[in-house]
Amino acid sequence: MRHIYRCALRWSDMDAFGHVNNVVFLRYLEEARIEFFFRLAREAAADAFTGGSVVARHEIDYLKPLVHRQEPVTIEIWVIKIGAASATVGYEVKDGETVYARASTVIVPYDLERARSRRLTAAERTFLARFRDDAARFGDDAAGSPVPS
Repeated sequence: MRHIYRCALRWSDMDAFGHVNNVVFLRYLEEARIEFFFRLAREAAADAFTGGSVVARHEIDYLKPLVHRQEPVTIEIWVIKIGAASATVGYEVKDGETVYARASTVIVPYDLERARSRRLTAAERTFLARFRDDAARFGDDAAGSPVPS
């Protein structure tokens, strides 16, 4: 299953070439990820990811230029991999069948009080498993990034 996030584009997201700047895509992914981990996860389990989490890795493939428009862009987010102390989520930034970018992020749960990473809790693993998308059109390459299959 995938979570759908609708992300508004801002005029300031544009660069000198008239399309959304590559760095801005990271902000879009962050907005979708924050809703996923901090709203949806906590609705499923009140203590899920309350201690924090950190990004260990991002990978983005830019496929088509995205230009400013009034309609929000759709960001689909799902779980690619669940480890003992990390999870990898995948994303597609798209509009209908047009995919502007594909990305993945490795998230590590973090204990803010102890200032160190921690293992996923049973509740967090259960939440993440609901969004595991084995039917996604990606496979994992050797580096763990989403690639077309």
